[in-house]
Amino acid sequence: MTIAFYDAAQVEHLLDYPGCIAAMRRAMQALSESGKAQPLRQIVKIADNALFGVMPGDLAAIDSFGAKLVSVAEDPVRPGRSRHRGVVVAFAAGTGEIACIADAEAVTSIRTACATAAATDALARPEARTLAIFGAGTQAETHIRALRHVRAFDRILLWSRSIGTSTALAARLSAELGLTIEAMTDGERAAAEADVICTVSGSAEPILFRSWVGDGTHVNLVGSSFLGPVEVDSALVAAGRYIADYRPGVLAQAAELAVARDAGLVGDDHVVGEIGEVHAGTLVGRERPEQITIYKSLGHVVQDLAAVAYLHARAASKGIIA
Repeated sequence: MTIAFYDAAQVEHLLDYPGCIAAMRRAMQALSESGKAQPLRQIVKIADNALFGVMPGDLAAIDSFGAKLVSVAEDPVRPGRSRHRGVVVAFAAGTGEIACIADAEAVTSIRTACATAAATDALARPEARTLAIFGAGTQAETHIRALRHVRAFDRILLWSRSIGTSTALAARLSAELGLTIEAMTDGERAAAEADVICTVSGSAEPILFRSWVGDGTHVNLVGSSFLGPVEVDSALVAAGRYIADYRPGVLAQAAELAVARDAGLVGDDHVVGEIGEVHAGTLVGRERPEQITIYKSLGHVVQDLAAVAYLHARAASKGIIA
């Protein structure tokens, strides 16, 4: 049989942000409504600077099952930073045949940001106008590209440990997108001025603190996807209305929550529910304008399956595949 394969360039061409945001909203709602337990990701340490991750699962709403297989290793082009290389393999549940295979790095970078955008649309105050991004890598770029579709941001503040990197990214995206993007040297100021904050750094130690975050802010915790890296302090975790992408996964593998729980600041009940429940209208997201809300994104394979199904369908509609 001939198996359709989408390389990184094809993924970036077919996986448009508005369509992917809608696909993520539907996928997360379907995940929560299914009530079906999903396998947690498995991470195998290959070497001190290399991990191998396996994320299996299924999404009956789109008749798909499959897995993402990915390596996480240092990028030789960017010392100190890592890359996710691998594939998403999607099967048709009705026949068991492989539907398609897609480049995992490109899918992950876009679908993660689009899932964050959908969560932000559900949890941030409607009048939110200033976005702060903590980090200046690939996820910083895709998050800026995605979140502009759910709020009319007047300002985007970009902070990272390297002012050179954040300045270059801010200048490039400002020119390309026609947005006001400012590289910041002061993380505390960036946080204090923001209505929405995204941490996308994967930092081993906190780079965002409760004392910096104003009431009414929505915070997306994205950069840490396994036990270990902690992007925010425990006081911020404890202060926010905390909503998971997938509750069992977050309880087992969300590093910031684990640290706060070990310190006795929160229990498992601090995770009030899943973003899919908010999308479905069965869980209140933001209860009050002055409330801090937190969306914890570990990432889930249903997001990959939904993104791949969407781009595969777009490819068929455009005659790119038979």
